[in-house]
Amino acid sequence: MSNTIVGLMLIDAPHSALNNAGSDAGDRTDNIVRVKTIRKGMVRYPYVSGQALRYWWRDTLENKFDWEMSPISREKKIAFTEANPIDYPDDDVFGYMRALKKNDGGTVTRISPLKNSPLVSVIGQNPTNDFGVMARQEGDPVPFEHEFYSTVLKGIFSLDLGCLGVFNETEKTGYRNMYPKLVELAKEKGLTNNEDAWILDDETRVKRAQDVINSLPYLSGGAKASSHLTDVSPKILVLTAIDGGNHIFMNIVREENDEVVFDLNAFDEVVKEYGDIIKSDIFIGTRTGFLKETQEEIMKYAEDKENIHVGTIKEMANKFAEEIPKLI
Repeated sequence: MSNTIVGLMLIDAPHSALNNAGSDAGDRTDNIVRVKTIRKGMVRYPYVSGQALRYWWRDTLENKFDWEMSPISREKKIAFTEANPIDYPDDDVFGYMRALKKNDGGTVTRISPLKNSPLVSVIGQNPTNDFGVMARQEGDPVPFEHEFYSTVLKGIFSLDLGCLGVFNETEKTGYRNMYPKLVELAKEKGLTNNEDAWILDDETRVKRAQDVINSLPYLSGGAKASSHLTDVSPKILVLTAIDGGNHIFMNIVREENDEVVFDLNAFDEVVKEYGDIIKSDIFIGTRTGFLKETQEEIMKYAEDKENIHVGTIKEMANKFAEEIPKLI
């Protein structure tokens, strides 16, 4: 197994419509925009798709951390990146698939080292319908409506440090990252060759991992920003590294009596139960004013624990990022 960063984040969405599903064929009019929701029984839970979150993340890395993104090409109904994880960090971190001509190496794919869930509402919701009208034109006004909600969204993610900056030639879907021209580039750039894998230098691998984590306090994006401006950066962020791939923080936040609960008993159980595979200290970032009582409970819990650190979101992301060179 390899060291994997695991994280949990809570995002405050107090008046939001961050990821919309468009119109519903069964609606009474064509001018209704629905938010994306999933159901548990009869209860609806708004969510932001995992793809949308990845788009925000990639966009933040490009604009805030000056990542040079892989060029996108389009042929008929397909689009693909350059499939060059050596020069382009997003091809490394976010993965790719590209069908090359047989003589050029055939189809290459890369499983993304960065994996994430959708952002799902912790609390069941009945989204509100908001009515509007377009009346600036001549003639009759045009009515329209859309949904929005007030909730807290939960998401988890992981970053496989053993795969980051490591590119395989294995003849297996998801693991055949290399093709002849890329092998030539790897040799030219002095990558280390270990059996069927080509490995970037540690400095580059560390920087890419640190950028992924340090970008979290700056996440931005979401639909309806002009009328529902929402800060989508995490308001609670939990980070650590483990030996393995399972996500140990998946069930520590839940709904209780229509309230968001950060279950410290569940958190404490996980920390003790999996102490043998936790490979770094645990860093918990909080935003002052968000779930105030929860923040106080977290700070009290961490008071006498040397391996658990609590601070602001940016401070904890940066401090955890400083641990990454020890993990690669």
